[in-house]
Amino acid sequence: MKLYLIRHGETDWNKERKLQGKSDIELNAFGRTLARKTAKHLRDLSFDLAITSPLKRAKETAEILLEGRGIPLLEDERLAEMGFGCLEGYYCKGEKMNIPDPKFHYFYDDPASYQAPEGGESFEELLKRAKGFLADLCEKKAYENKTILLSTHGAMLRALLDTVKGIGVEQFWDSGVQKNCAVSVIEIKDGIAKVIEEGVIYYDDEVEDW
Repeated sequence: MKLYLIRHGETDWNKERKLQGKSDIELNAFGRTLARKTAKHLRDLSFDLAITSPLKRAKETAEILLEGRGIPLLEDERLAEMGFGCLEGYYCKGEKMNIPDPKFHYFYDDPASYQAPEGGESFEELLKRAKGFLADLCEKKAYENKTILLSTHGAMLRALLDTVKGIGVEQFWDSGVQKNCAVSVIEIKDGIAKVIEEGVIYYDDEVEDW
């Protein structure tokens, strides 16, 4: 089995550096352009199916990549972004940074000390979700030897890759946040998963990490 993981295209909230989480923000025009550019480079790949987060920005990214190809597109809630609860919509970086929790910087700097806000999700919960999703995928006999596209989000994508690498909460961000529409590849052979490509981009434009 080979999994192609893509982070969704840019949204206005990415550009403005706002926390999105489970807020259902759609792609902006530039985000759609990034997805179309990426689609051109992946057009020769024969995907058997695709699984997407149900959030608009991830689903539309997958739809652009699969346009005109007749490939089944399934939704799975477990691929949705990490939830930030009451903090979603706040500026998380830059001059406009206005998150009221003075300890929020632990999210980036010290994940093991991060405390999820009201209605939010911890790193432990996110990694558990990623591990469960991958385990279920591997157990599906129908998916053996298939090539599958997964369309998801920054933190969730990192959780999937870290799960394969055996990386815990303490080193969660050691490999960084992938750019919008960056592509990573996981190969699963004889029950063993391995990351064989990570964070490949097929465009030269500058985009914000969040």
